[in-house]
Amino acid sequence: MKTGIVTILAMLSLYALFLLLSFAGMPGDSDAGEHGLLTIPPYEPSPPEDPQYGGTLNVWNVNGMLSPLSWDTADWNWKQNQDTGMYFEQLFVADLDKSIRKGGPYPFTMQAYLPADAIRGEIVETWEWEDPLTIVMHLRHGIMFPAKPGIMKRRALTADDVVFSYQRLAESPKLIPTYFDHIDSVTARDDHTVVFRFSEFNAEWDYRFGYGYYSGILPRELENFDVKDWRNAVGSGPFQLVEYLEGFSQTYAKTPDYWDRETLNGTQHKIPFLDTLIMRTIKDKATWLTALRTGQIDILENIDWISAHHLKETTPELKWTRWLSTVGRFIALRCDQEPFNDPRVRRALNLAVNQEEIVELYYAGNAALFAYPQKPAFVGYYTPLEEMPPSVQELFSYNPEKAKELLAEAGYPDGFSFRTQVSASDVVNMDLLPLIVDYLARIGVTMEIQPMEYAAYLSAMTTRSHGPGYFASSGHVN
Repeated sequence: MKTGIVTILAMLSLYALFLLLSFAGMPGDSDAGEHGLLTIPPYEPSPPEDPQYGGTLNVWNVNGMLSPLSWDTADWNWKQNQDTGMYFEQLFVADLDKSIRKGGPYPFTMQAYLPADAIRGEIVETWEWEDPLTIVMHLRHGIMFPAKPGIMKRRALTADDVVFSYQRLAESPKLIPTYFDHIDSVTARDDHTVVFRFSEFNAEWDYRFGYGYYSGILPRELENFDVKDWRNAVGSGPFQLVEYLEGFSQTYAKTPDYWDRETLNGTQHKIPFLDTLIMRTIKDKATWLTALRTGQIDILENIDWISAHHLKETTPELKWTRWLSTVGRFIALRCDQEPFNDPRVRRALNLAVNQEEIVELYYAGNAALFAYPQKPAFVGYYTPLEEMPPSVQELFSYNPEKAKELLAEAGYPDGFSFRTQVSASDVVNMDLLPLIVDYLARIGVTMEIQPMEYAAYLSAMTTRSHGPGYFASSGHVN
């Protein structure tokens, strides 16, 4: 079964407003720049302070309305890195010494992409190409898995753990098709050397099994345990999962002898600084806003612009920053079914939606048109809308009369009805969809909104059993 996608509001990438409490020196507000994008002022570091150890940090993360979908990397769920990234480490990570915060050039706001010169080894210490299709990775010495009662004793991470982790992914029935097609073999040359041999070069090799969503390294003892059970979670990372209350929170306690260090003001410090990190799941908007105002949440990673403006007035002590989101919003249509197998129908729906009006009025300018799936920051790849062919530019114009003409040509002079599914937990989509309903009604098309519990909504997509329309958000390509 094939599914096709037409992008109603597909290029409408939104500003994600990130609010941070109790952290100084974050970039502040700014004016809209070229292409309507926010330009962040130069970073001005706060006066040097000695880091403080201890304490608990409460975070409502970017998907704070959803509990973890799975703790198992082999389930290939998109939320895995958010939930297991505290205790699983990877071959590579971002080199945050090159961040704006430390005087470098990179804001590190891209999704699923790191510049080639901003990658450092995490589990890997050094690596080199042995030949054009063979890369040899030398692991750090002294990285330890902590003891986990009933599962394993404390021991060093070895190359066999990397091979085991790769094989679990590659053999998973949920493996994303073609993801590892370029890899012939992954072998351990010795305890601290892993060799990747490719059948062909893939420019994403470092992402696919180096720092991507599913690249966490597990201890091979977990072969005999259910990795989906959070009680069996164990990794070499800076924190360990110690409690999970579904629908409420997951709690991570620091790993006492974690190997890595942070350099501040020329001095190396043992990390993590925190004793405890709690990721909160709060599904009600009023509740998480109150929790932020009252200090029950220290960091709120995602918020709509209306709430952000309100909070700036009511709670001025909050520190915040904003940048162009990595998420685009669109309706995926079943192009294997009538009427969406006709490109005239799909084009008509785009022309029926006043996307400029949505940017200006619904988002009050806090959005950018035609900034997805490529982002303006992807210099050398991104082409502005005004440089696109007229046929592409027209797709982002508002022309309901031509939309009606196209429907008539396609055999639907009186319009038609269809159903669009949406996750009930996505408050942004639920607010936006009624506007789309109204626009389409003006050309005789009736769109029914079908809210779905998230598990059913996600399953409908992954099994390709979704309805004629599927309203979704997706990150930028890498």
